[in-house]
Amino acid sequence: MLLVDQLRHRHRTLRLVGAAAALGFLVLVAGLWRVQVLRGDRYSANERAQSVRLVRVPAVRGKILDRHGQPLAENRPSYDLNLYLDELRPSFVWHYTNQVLPQFRAQAGRRPNGAERAALQRHARWLAYSNVVRQAAGILGAPLPADGERFARHYVQNLALPLPVARGLSPVQVARFQERGGHLPGLDLEVDAVRHYPQARLAAHVLGHLQRADEAENDPEDLLFRYRLRDWRGVAGLEGAFDADLRGRAGVKALRVDSMGYRHEETVLQPLESGADLVLALDLAVQAAAERALARVAPDARGAAVVLDVRNGDVLALAALPAFDPNQFLAPIPPDEWARLSDPRLSPQLNRAVAGAYPPGSIFKVIVALACLEAGVIDPAAVHTYEGFYLVGRHPIRDTAPPGGYDFKRAFKRSSNAYFIDHGLRAGPDAIFDLGRRFRLGRRTGIAMSAENAGFFPDAEFLQALRGRRTPWNDGATANLSIGQGYLTMTPLQAAVMTAAIANGGRLVKPRLVLGIEPSEAGAGEGAAFAPVVTGDIGVAPATLRLLRDAMLADVEEPEGTGRPAFVPGFRVCGKTGTAEIKRGRQLEDKITWFVSFAPYEQPRYAVVVVVEGGASGGGTSAPVARQIFEALRGREAAPAATRGGRLLAGREARP
Repeated sequence: MLLVDQLRHRHRTLRLVGAAAALGFLVLVAGLWRVQVLRGDRYSANERAQSVRLVRVPAVRGKILDRHGQPLAENRPSYDLNLYLDELRPSFVWHYTNQVLPQFRAQAGRRPNGAERAALQRHARWLAYSNVVRQAAGILGAPLPADGERFARHYVQNLALPLPVARGLSPVQVARFQERGGHLPGLDLEVDAVRHYPQARLAAHVLGHLQRADEAENDPEDLLFRYRLRDWRGVAGLEGAFDADLRGRAGVKALRVDSMGYRHEETVLQPLESGADLVLALDLAVQAAAERALARVAPDARGAAVVLDVRNGDVLALAALPAFDPNQFLAPIPPDEWARLSDPRLSPQLNRAVAGAYPPGSIFKVIVALACLEAGVIDPAAVHTYEGFYLVGRHPIRDTAPPGGYDFKRAFKRSSNAYFIDHGLRAGPDAIFDLGRRFRLGRRTGIAMSAENAGFFPDAEFLQALRGRRTPWNDGATANLSIGQGYLTMTPLQAAVMTAAIANGGRLVKPRLVLGIEPSEAGAGEGAAFAPVVTGDIGVAPATLRLLRDAMLADVEEPEGTGRPAFVPGFRVCGKTGTAEIKRGRQLEDKITWFVSFAPYEQPRYAVVVVVEGGASGGGTSAPVARQIFEALRGREAAPAATRGGRLLAGREARP
């Protein structure tokens, strides 16, 4: 009350101060009323206009390594130049105000209407963008495309994200931009991890390749993302089969954007987790030797080679030609190269080692021999005389071996059709079917690749269907089966598993292509090791297997053997040649030449299978390829033990 009395009677100055304070308070109240009441709807609308965009940020892809840690697929840094359009807004306004709008008024003599104004603003944005790109090209010393359609699409759909201007800058270009590009608005030099295959075409079919994956792929989680930064998914090979492990876990960031679409702030909601590394059983040196040996057959050689460790199923080499360079799929492929990749005869994208199914020809005689020996219809010492053909009914089947007398070993090493047809008919088709099924022919081996072909082996259902036809199974079909022709196809990988079982005493080993999965970063969790798997036993007597192995040794070491070109001094190779004919009607269309083998004879460790399309014969075409591979394996045996073994995956669970 005293202060009020003083204001009333004596202190004029205090009265003025009090009046000013009261006026200020009234102004503040009025302002708050204006903001919260009169313009409340407007500010609420602005807040609603700002929204959150979830952005998917892909993780760094895991590496693929051979058994010694040599990289087959890795990532290398790519220096990219990106343009952030929100930083060009002043330039958009300047070009509109000082260039585009005055020019329109000068020509039209009036102000633009709504539609014209929108078109002029688009043109002003294009001018600002193209001007920055042109200056950047001058600094980098290389032409940069300024695509108007691409820019307009990005402005409408992905305004909050950077617009790529140039990718994969060279070190010289990076230095130039850092020295002279600092004044350019919106441009930023960023580093991206780009997939790289340092071995180019080597083991390309094992690896597969990548394909752009910028759009949601039927994944409900992906539907939450408004934006997806550039990402890739694996296609075929291990890149496809282990895509989820290699891709890791994508990160998520939230962008708050205004009603125009420009970003205001950025928040990381989920950090990315790098993909895991794959450690393969593959031996890079053996793989290279196999591909070199195949390539020497012909300029456009078509074929495959498989090398298995017969003890545990480790796939040391899985070669297929022609091949492709996986690096090519990371950029637009030129039309001439795409024509080669699509050639139906060469089929460079076909992994012939696991997806190529061929008639086996005479390599199937190892199955027939075992079936006949187990059935007791072959006396290995008995000599049978043939006239250079075998008559089935009234139909003569030509023999590739000359007329004469043949015991089991001579018939095997000369690959006598007459001998094996004769004894195959005596044993009967059921004995051959039974043994083929014990080898799991007509079934996938279970290798960690999705494109594996099961081949074809007659089963009970197929035979039942034949009985309803005009030409059911007969002696002619059994004769063809006995020499690996007719209703029968195998993949090179199946032939390698078959050969490994003969070498190791009858155990069918599952081909192990991947030794394990390792986290690419310390503390990122546990990986897993894949243990060797035995899928069955062929149930053949050891004495029978011994007879067959001795015959396979004779095929390579003795003068009459068709596999003599595979002979390697000091490394005793056992093998069997095969040549199958593919006919259209009675016209010969192609030849498939085979060589199946293992070594060394005393303590088998390696099974090597070679198949070549369009070759001359198994002995003349495929056996020399196997010899070169065995020479590389002999060198591997001479290497220190530490370099022969695979990477250790200790302390991790082994998966079957």
